[in-house]
Amino acid sequence: MEKGFFFDNGQTRIINGDMFSIKKIAAGSIDLIVTSPPYNVDIQYNSHKDQLTYDDYRDFSRRWMKRCFTWLKDDGRFCLNIPLDKNKGGQQSVGADLTTIAKKIGFLYHSTIVWNEGNISRRTAWGSWTSASAPYVIAPVELIVILYKKSWKKTSGTKESDISRKEFMKWTNGLWTFNGERRKKTGHPAPFPVELPLRCMKLFSFIGDTVLDPFMGSGSTLVAASQCHRKGIGIEIDPGYCETAVFRIEKEGEHRGEA
Repeated sequence: MEKGFFFDNGQTRIINGDMFSIKKIAAGSIDLIVTSPPYNVDIQYNSHKDQLTYDDYRDFSRRWMKRCFTWLKDDGRFCLNIPLDKNKGGQQSVGADLTTIAKKIGFLYHSTIVWNEGNISRRTAWGSWTSASAPYVIAPVELIVILYKKSWKKTSGTKESDISRKEFMKWTNGLWTFNGERRKKTGHPAPFPVELPLRCMKLFSFIGDTVLDPFMGSGSTLVAASQCHRKGIGIEIDPGYCETAVFRIEKEGEHRGEA
C-alpha cells in the first residue's frame, strides 16, 4: 500500500514507501536521478534484504531502473553509483552488469566517473595468500555511471548553472578522489557523502531542477539538493531513515559555496 509524504517543506519531499508501488511521482517529471542502490553484499539495512542470489539482484535492478526510466524527462540524466565489482558471495562484475541492464531498458550511455574513495571494506577474502594459485583482486573504487533517457543536450529547466570554472575543470576529469561517509555520522549502514550528489547536481542539472533519489537512505542526496537550490525528492521504505534524513536536511541543508 502506498504511503503519504513523510516530509514536505516546499523544496524537499520525502516519500516513505516502496518505490515499486508509489504513485506520487509523475512520469516525465524528473530532471536528474542520483542514487546508490543496495549492493547485495549482506549489509544490515533495517527494511531491506541485501543478500539475494545474483540473478534475483539483477532482476531487482531491472525492475527499479525501469521505474526510474519512466520518471525521467526526455532530457533527464541518471547518475548511478555502484561498485566496480564484488567478491562477497562470488566474484561478480556488478558495474558492467548493471550498466548492461540499464542500456537494455532504454537508457543511453554517456560516461563513467571512477570514484577513488580508498575503501576496501567489500574485501572479504584474499584467496590464496601470497601465492599465484588463486589470489583475489579487488579495486578500492566505485563507479558513477552517467546515463540519460533520450537527449543528452539539456533543453528544459531554467538554463541557470551554478558550477564555477574551477569546479568544472576539476569535476569533468573522470577520476574523483574524496573520502566516503562514516556510518557513525549518519546512523545508516551504507551512506554516501554529500559531496558525491552535490557534484552530480552542479555538473548535470540546472538551478531549480528536480532531483530524485529512489534509495534515499540517510538523505545525502536531499541535503545536497538543499545546498545547491534544487528541488529534492527522496523515496525510502524505512521510517527510521526518513527521520534521520529530515534531521540532516534541517541541520546541513543550506547553500554551500565553491568547493
